[in-house]
This record gives sequence, C-alpha cells and structure tokens, in this order.
Amino acid sequence: MIVDFLWYAGQVLVFETLFRHVDHLGSWNLAQVRVFMGLLFVADALYMLFFSTNMDSFAENIRLGQIDFLLVKPINSQFMVSLKKADTSKLGNLLMALTWMIWSLAKLEDWNANRLFWLLILVPSGLVSLYAFRFFFVTLAIFFSNSTNLQYIWYQFYHLGMKPDSIYRPWIRVALFVVAPVSLMANVPARALMDPFSPGLYLAAVLVAAFFLYLSHRFWNFALKYHSSASS
Repeated sequence: MIVDFLWYAGQVLVFETLFRHVDHLGSWNLAQVRVFMGLLFVADALYMLFFSTNMDSFAENIRLGQIDFLLVKPINSQFMVSLKKADTSKLGNLLMALTWMIWSLAKLEDWNANRLFWLLILVPSGLVSLYAFRFFFVTLAIFFSNSTNLQYIWYQFYHLGMKPDSIYRPWIRVALFVVAPVSLMANVPARALMDPFSPGLYLAAVLVAAFFLYLSHRFWNFALKYHSSASS
C-alpha cells in the first residue's frame, strides 16, 4: 500500500506541477484533471484487484505447466485463467482511489450529480476493454517461450491511457479508443461527468468493450489449439 500510495502521489505531482505553468491541459483545467485522475486510480485499483495477479503470472504458469490443471476444469477456461485469484491487498488502493475521487468531485464546479449513474456503466466497460486488450498480450505466451518483452509493449499503451486523451492528436485519440482501447479506462467516464452529454460516445464505449471481449475469447480459443501440455 505504501508503494502504491507513492505511485499515486507521483501521478498527482506530475499534473500539479504542469498546472503551475498552464491553465488547461488539453480541454480540461486542474479541477477536471483531478477528477480524471480519481477515475483513473479507481479503474487501476479495480484492475489490480481482479485481474493483475492472474495476468502477471500467466506466462510463468504456461512455462511450468500449471495452466493444464485449469484447462481440464469443467468451467470456461478464459474465465478461470483470468479470475483465478483476487488480490485483496489492493482493497487499500481502492479506498485511496475513492477518497481522492470524492475529494476531487467536491472541488469541481458545474457538474451534474445525476451523471454518476453513467459511471456504473462506463467504468466496468473501461475495465473490460482494458482486461481484453491485456489478455491478447498474455495469450501470446502460448506461442512464445518468453513473452516478457511483449508485456512491456502493453504497459506502454497503458501509460498512454493514463493521460487526458485531449492532449493527443485526433488520429492517436481514435487509435486509443478503437485499436488499443486504453482510453476507455478513465477518459470516457471522466467525459461523462464533465463534458456535454454524449450518449453516442457512451454507447460506442460499451460496444468497443464488448467487441474486444469477444475478440479476446476467439483469440484464446485459437491459441489453445497450439498449446502443448507440460507432459508433452
């Protein structure tokens, strides 16, 4: 928790420092970026709670043959691989993230509390899209004996999604929405709270998340055809 607190503090410090020199970052002011960071921290904490431990250990489980014990269970194998363990130590992260988000919303002016409803849809959608995109990378461990460097590529995309998307050029924003959907993690929920009402954007976020989840499942089934058990 101490390490993660320092990581959150580092993210906050970057933006607080930037706003000593500018009034807006992209289309958002400091109060709005603070809300964005709150939603980012919540999404990150939920991802770490449910998925991160399983994703990080996937390649090692493939190498040691432990994945075989999961594949023979009478349950959807992707579900079993993805949600085998929950890292409850990250509940502290979630508490810190919620505290920051509530504080930042209290400091924000001109926002409609009725829009909080959309977070119940858009935060899970962003989480699903983030999971599905990561799952593509971890599944590559079935084809490569060492996929560590591939995971570094995913983390670079993840870092792009940790910034307000309005700072990027339009084509990069589109790519981070429909090609590498990391912007759905926090940018779309933040826009639901602070930008003009845009149901088309919200629907697109849900559809992209569902599409990537479907693609991840198809890719998983395809990859399993090339999986050799540890005994072989």
